[in-house]
Amino acid sequence: MRNVTLVLEDGTKFHGKSFGYDSPVAGEVVFNTAMMGYPESLTDPSYAGQLMTLTYPLVGNYGVPPFTMEENGLPTFMESDRIYASAIIVADYSEKYSHWNAVESLASWLKREKVPGITGIDTRELTKVLREHGVMMGKVIFDDEPDNVPTAEYAGVNFVDKVSCKEIIRYNEGADKKVVLVDCGVKANIIRCLINRGCEVIRVPWNYDYTDMEFDGLFLANGPGDPDMCEDAVKIIQKQMSRSDKPICGICMGNQLLAKAAGAHIYKLKYGHRSHNQPVRMVGTEKCFVTSQNHGYAVDAKTLGTDWEELFVNMNDGSNEGIRHKSKPWFSSQFHPEACSGPVDTEFMFDKFVEALKK
Repeated sequence: MRNVTLVLEDGTKFHGKSFGYDSPVAGEVVFNTAMMGYPESLTDPSYAGQLMTLTYPLVGNYGVPPFTMEENGLPTFMESDRIYASAIIVADYSEKYSHWNAVESLASWLKREKVPGITGIDTRELTKVLREHGVMMGKVIFDDEPDNVPTAEYAGVNFVDKVSCKEIIRYNEGADKKVVLVDCGVKANIIRCLINRGCEVIRVPWNYDYTDMEFDGLFLANGPGDPDMCEDAVKIIQKQMSRSDKPICGICMGNQLLAKAAGAHIYKLKYGHRSHNQPVRMVGTEKCFVTSQNHGYAVDAKTLGTDWEELFVNMNDGSNEGIRHKSKPWFSSQFHPEACSGPVDTEFMFDKFVEALKK
């Protein structure tokens, strides 16, 4: 394995070995504290443009499942059609794997999809640096090619436009209830959760004007990057809300876009929420849930309009985890109720949305 160096924008360096595709790469360095789920995380479009650091020390020991498609057109074990993370950074890569559903190693998958992987990094120390400084840009440079230095930008890039579908895709056609899903970088299990509840899903590009279409409810999906880059989507949501009281539900980026449509502001978190163990409380109750999350931005709840209120709050830092309209069936969560991978404590959010379609 070739020697590589991770160089952060503040000059901090970490030395390791390449176990994935041998190519320099640059992007926003973030960390995820989940103990498992690297096939789902790597294929989550919300990681586009990012170098994903896993804090769990041993990675790769259960290999990679096959990329198979279900009859409904969704991948069985992945969250999209390919790896979207720009690279993966781990402390200890397990070359040998063992799992009933594995067909290849993590290294062979990364190489085939041309995604760099780095092992031998002190990921706990790297995480401490990111927690103190905040997420920052970083570069992976091969020590035997010191002049081959990659460049990349994250701020100001519309990653949603890069990962969204380019044409309308329909799932479960002919179902009683039709849901328009705005694809900002949707995970497959979100679509699956809607299909399993008897919905036809009409997946549209992030900036598509769906307001004249026939549907029963609107679903705003997750996605990468800065929601302030998605003003076209926000304007269409506002147009829809001015025309109809049809149910609206959002997840992650969808929460932020719905909040922006409601007049709220978005800000960037210091190091984001990327894990399977984020505790959230339902506002007005003592109910707490353990949630799966992957986001670097949050809604400033103080800027919500008077017709809106918080639905969930984060128990660690008090940041917003969801909003709802006080009188109309419009609500959202910052966390991932479909939780693939992660805990399924909050999958009831889909039930609540589908119940609203029936009214």
